[in-house]
Amino acid sequence: MEQAKIRNLYDLKETIAEDIFEGAEYPWEVLSKIKEFIIKLGGTLDPAVYEKRGEDIWVAKNAKVAPSSCLNGPLIIDEEAEVRHCAFIRGSAIVGKKCVVGNSTELKNVILFNNVQVPHYNYVGDSILGYKAHMGAGSITSNVKSDKTLVVVKEAVNCENAMNAEDGIPTGLKKFGAMLGDFVEVGCNSVLNPGTVIGRNTNIYPTSSVRGVIPENSIYKKCGDIVKKR
Repeated sequence: MEQAKIRNLYDLKETIAEDIFEGAEYPWEVLSKIKEFIIKLGGTLDPAVYEKRGEDIWVAKNAKVAPSSCLNGPLIIDEEAEVRHCAFIRGSAIVGKKCVVGNSTELKNVILFNNVQVPHYNYVGDSILGYKAHMGAGSITSNVKSDKTLVVVKEAVNCENAMNAEDGIPTGLKKFGAMLGDFVEVGCNSVLNPGTVIGRNTNIYPTSSVRGVIPENSIYKKCGDIVKKR
């Protein structure tokens, strides 16, 4: 499943977490490593650039963090990021340079590459969002299947394949939200179901329910209606 591989989704130069991907083929392979990676990386950060706030929390001194936000470690907030009013970061999160984490947005076990925007009422859990990815207001990642079985990543060519295909890549993970490639745009109030992978430069229509691997340079209109960008 070539489009779901790290090299086809992300510019690794656009994250402070580049080294976590070393030796991995698919991005979800690093989800279980985020917590320990942050703790290790945090200890190496330049204290002239990053302020240590409490246990295992490092915040760039030029980042804007609202006093009403809730920050739990392990956590790194990189340079010029903005964490707005009442944002809730539950921990095991890397917020990249110039990212926006908006009001009432919740993050848990995530890597946000540089310039990612999750600005309004978003939930992002057990997910990786690539460079300049943007999630519209109210869009969320659903990270646990309703039947609590382990997530299998499948192609999403059409509705039947997306929901009923028996082949795919077993992840061994119960919690797996979404992998968004660079420049992905997710429309307002969309739900990215467990195991969703969205290729680079793809747009998701508002109010969509998305599952499976969505090709790069595409427009996802609805299940079974995915067109290539011109």
